[in-house]
Amino acid sequence: MASQDQENLDDKASPGSGDMTPPGPAARQRRLFAYPFIVTFIIMLGLWLILSGRFDAFHLSLGLISCAIVSYLSSDLLFASPKITGLLRQWGRFIRYVPWLMLEIIKANLHVTYLVFHPRMMELIDPRIVKFRSKLKSDLALVTFANSITLTPGTITVYVSLDGDFKVHAIDKASGDPLPGAMEANIAKAFGEV
Repeated sequence: MASQDQENLDDKASPGSGDMTPPGPAARQRRLFAYPFIVTFIIMLGLWLILSGRFDAFHLSLGLISCAIVSYLSSDLLFASPKITGLLRQWGRFIRYVPWLMLEIIKANLHVTYLVFHPRMMELIDPRIVKFRSKLKSDLALVTFANSITLTPGTITVYVSLDGDFKVHAIDKASGDPLPGAMEANIAKAFGEV
């Protein structure tokens, strides 16, 4: 009887007690979900600490709770795939995109300034809606493209669909002509969609 009880105990041994069976699909899925959640949580908490400037217990606990909720609900926005492989390469490509975007913002600022201060301003400003279909596939790339267009003075993204249909308001012909153009190509490179 005692030996049979011992065998039953051995059958119910915990996974950490030497059981060499691989984890099931549910355990792997939980582990894959944890990586994007943790990275998103760390990024959000870092931003919270930098932007709030309050380090008392009340504000820190609010920050922890808020960051945990937002990370749980939106970790898939930063990381479309639960696998972290290639993430550093993608972030490196995106970081290289940012200076190019800053240069485009400066150039567009100068163009809009020229339009506004020109004596024949009313003749130069010719608002229009530019429609085009983007070749970008991922949701994050489309959102980045839409936000990049809006950040660039003289253009505002009015509508974007998941299929990549864009409607952009441009202040004049020169602002709307380059779309989608180089900006779309650089975002495609940044997100590895080339």
